[in-house]
Amino acid sequence: MKHGLSAEDRASLLRQHLDDGVPLARISSQAGVPLRTLQRWTAVLRADGSVRALGRRPRSDRGSHSVPPEIVGAIEGLALRRPAPTIAFIHRRISAVALDRGMPAPGYSTVRAVVAAIDPGLRTLALEGDAAYRDRFELVYRRTARRANEQWQCDHTELDIEIVDTAGASARPWLTVVLDDYSRAIAGYTVFTGAPTALQTALALHQAVQRKNHPAWPVMGLPDVLYSD
Repeated sequence: MKHGLSAEDRASLLRQHLDDGVPLARISSQAGVPLRTLQRWTAVLRADGSVRALGRRPRSDRGSHSVPPEIVGAIEGLALRRPAPTIAFIHRRISAVALDRGMPAPGYSTVRAVVAAIDPGLRTLALEGDAAYRDRFELVYRRTARRANEQWQCDHTELDIEIVDTAGASARPWLTVVLDDYSRAIAGYTVFTGAPTALQTALALHQAVQRKNHPAWPVMGLPDVLYSD
């Protein structure tokens, strides 16, 4: 979070993305706001729908002196680990930490309330990854295309399968997809191992703009706008 920004300032940043299609990564670089903070603000705005929701929110332990801020932070940190732990597990771990530091252990209901207060966008981002976050909280804000090839989206996803690479090692492949926003048809794609690069994006785009050999795959051309992370 960029310190000192009002709710209106935050909304102004988000409008560049929601209204004008400016990638959040570019806004992050220009405004000096962490990308995940911008993603969290987007989730908050989606959930509430008002600019006021982007204002500073009180911590879940405000008004209560029984749960020190560092214990609240520890609860949140545990809750955002993969795989998501149960409330009972978090309560046991936090109780041990609190007692070890000479603090009173929080009750089970207190731990549950702190976990429940975590922003849903942040939980999705931490527990399910960037792709799940974008699908659930970002894409709904993008402009609706009125015709084919008006807007394309390019995205990278690590597949939930394992293969044996050329070196004989186990690896999870990546999929890069170019999607037409109007028809939701896949214009191009590439599957590869290793981290996504500009080269993989270029290969997917090369296939996307070309005429396909298969008659049932007619998507081709050049988009007016391309969104890519």
